[in-house]
Amino acid sequence: MNDILTVTGLTRSFGHVVANDNISLRIPPGEVVGLLGHNGAGKTTLVSQLIGLLRPDEGTIRLGELDAVANPAAARRIVAVQAQSQAPLDGLTARAAIEIACRLRGLSTSQAKAATRTVAQELDIEAYLDRRALPEGGGLSGGIRRLTAFAMAAAAPTPLLVLDEPTNDVDAARRRLLWHAVRRRADEGAGVLLVTHNVTEAERIVDELVILDQGKVVASGSPVEIRGTRDSDLRLELQLPFTEADPTRNGSVEVTPPPFASRVRRGRNVILTLASVHAAQAVKWANALRSDEVIGGYSLAPSSLEDAYLAYTSANKDHNQFDEVEADV
Repeated sequence: MNDILTVTGLTRSFGHVVANDNISLRIPPGEVVGLLGHNGAGKTTLVSQLIGLLRPDEGTIRLGELDAVANPAAARRIVAVQAQSQAPLDGLTARAAIEIACRLRGLSTSQAKAATRTVAQELDIEAYLDRRALPEGGGLSGGIRRLTAFAMAAAAPTPLLVLDEPTNDVDAARRRLLWHAVRRRADEGAGVLLVTHNVTEAERIVDELVILDQGKVVASGSPVEIRGTRDSDLRLELQLPFTEADPTRNGSVEVTPPPFASRVRRGRNVILTLASVHAAQAVKWANALRSDEVIGGYSLAPSSLEDAYLAYTSANKDHNQFDEVEADV
């Protein structure tokens, strides 16, 4: 089966700033692909090109057999998008906004009403369907507006669903419902591009990941491939006091530090990834550091995708002067 989305060699500049630099990715039917990156990494510029709001300087975008660059209007008919910004709902009830979106997608009036009821139940927003959104955030909270925008994009089935930071402002309970809704649509055959900087939440539902940093793809693959560690690997985080040097840079105590696969410095925290067989040595070393007041404290936990993400995106330090990295990932 052909991929729903194929992006090849996509490049887009704004003056001297290269926002997207030779980006390639693919989304098969039934898969959720996460697009991860810091603010300013080029995620929203990429989405704008997918739906024809921007034209690439170079590269191709294909939606199935459709050339989306040559036919942006046709592309928009088969792509549903939840934008990063809040949808303009003022003056509408949530129900009316979702039904209008369904009608624009080709559903009949009765189908639009049924789809609206279904997605409202799915997201637990039935109680808000007939509340009217008012100017300056009145009528509906930011979280309910965000969920309404998701419902507008997802209520009517489309081959490709693009979600740009869909959980912003959404409470924890409904975030979980939203993630289930995203996964369900992929399981029913849609392709989903999930644009986010929330690595922890994205890991729960994505099949593949593409990490952007300063406009370039710096890593791609499954969460396990991106993480590059065994499931048994551990994360040792050291909290440094203001007055002390980094204990991983010098022999601060007599206890030998454990061997580690990667090291990320974020402000006053140092994050080390190590094999679980070295857990006892890590605890002994960290306790010695704390006893000698070299560190303020530490924590030891399973390694996560976020650790690998930090390693990849901290390699170019221009966006965060407080990050540094040494990693074998």
